[in-house]
Amino acid sequence: MLSRRVPPVTRMLLGASAMTTLGTLPVFLLSSQSVFVRSELGFDETRFGVAVSAFFAAAATTALLGGGLADRLGRRTSTVVAGLVAAAGGLGVALVAHSFPVLVALMVVLGVANAACQVTSNLTMARAVPPHRRGLGFGVKQSAIPLSIMVAGLAVPTVGVLVGWRGTFVFTGVAGLLAALSGLRLPRGGPDRAPAAAERDAPSMAALVTAAVAITVASAAANSLGAFLASWGFRVGLSPSQAGVLMATGSALNIVVRVVAGHLADRRHGRNLPVVAVQMLVGAVAVAVLSVPSPYAVVPAGLVAFAVGWSWPGLLLYAVVRVGRDAPGVATGMVQAGAFVGGAAGPALFGALVGATGYETAWRAAALLFLVAALLVLLARRMFIADLVARPPVQPFGYGGGRGSPARTTSRGVTSRDSAS
Repeated sequence: MLSRRVPPVTRMLLGASAMTTLGTLPVFLLSSQSVFVRSELGFDETRFGVAVSAFFAAAATTALLGGGLADRLGRRTSTVVAGLVAAAGGLGVALVAHSFPVLVALMVVLGVANAACQVTSNLTMARAVPPHRRGLGFGVKQSAIPLSIMVAGLAVPTVGVLVGWRGTFVFTGVAGLLAALSGLRLPRGGPDRAPAAAERDAPSMAALVTAAVAITVASAAANSLGAFLASWGFRVGLSPSQAGVLMATGSALNIVVRVVAGHLADRRHGRNLPVVAVQMLVGAVAVAVLSVPSPYAVVPAGLVAFAVGWSWPGLLLYAVVRVGRDAPGVATGMVQAGAFVGGAAGPALFGALVGATGYETAWRAAALLFLVAALLVLLARRMFIADLVARPPVQPFGYGGGRGSPARTTSRGVTSRDSAS
């Protein structure tokens, strides 16, 4: 009865957010409880970075290979598969992860589930949500990631203390089963499936690759922040619970910024990638300040790094979908794969750098990565502009900013040389 009272768009936004949360929550549960996990299984921070990287490496491979498949299958089948894999991985960690190799293997399973959840959610945003609500939709959907961090942070002084770190993974397994059941209730076929190949207008692969490299670099820095901020906070004088609350608070602020950024994107026609670049530059400054080994620097810098410096994923995905023509699974799958590659490489390299030189140097390196990512985003923007000029989309496409109407509009064989996405 309640579901009938909730508008369809709202149900789709909540469903996509739930899928994203389900996919990302396990790795942040592992991160926020790393002190307890490492103590029980007996491994150091370098191996912890490897476990986190295994999760993102599996997600990257799955997203890169599965984006086109999701376009063809639609969200019903993808939702069922993602839920079942997430259930297997979550319950597996809770029940049988009694050694480091087994933990890594199960993080690979959960990484596959994460990719399936992410691509399915992106497909929902691109095909089932009205165009004038997609910016907000991606903002809400990507807010599920900091929500995962917030939930994981709060799990330390609550569920983790009561039932142990393994008990938190039982909840993810049960949530996966519920997601699979909800997928079975979705209609077969429908507007969320891809059109025939002849009707599609392929996206610019060169621009997508550049955007994917940008998000790879930025995600390497951002996921290192999510994976190691709690440990660094503990190192500079915060208690494990205080470090968890820091992550939870920063994530709550991040949710607000992502949703507001998406809402503002719906009120203009394009010019989203320059905003993404500014967010990354703020992240660079905040992460550089994190290198100061004092709670008086770590707490405010950590909050800004989370709230603004990691608020770009939804806006970046929305921009890519806008210029991704009629293949949102392929377009977002490639960019999402870049995010996962960065998530895989970043924590492992960060952990190794911490072991070799200390946290201070590692945070400065992460700040440099944010700076490079911002420059690559601006380069990708120029490439998307050139593609619009040289190859106008099949359907007229508004771009270049403007609130009431787009500053520029393309048509077959007619376009303008100005700013796009």
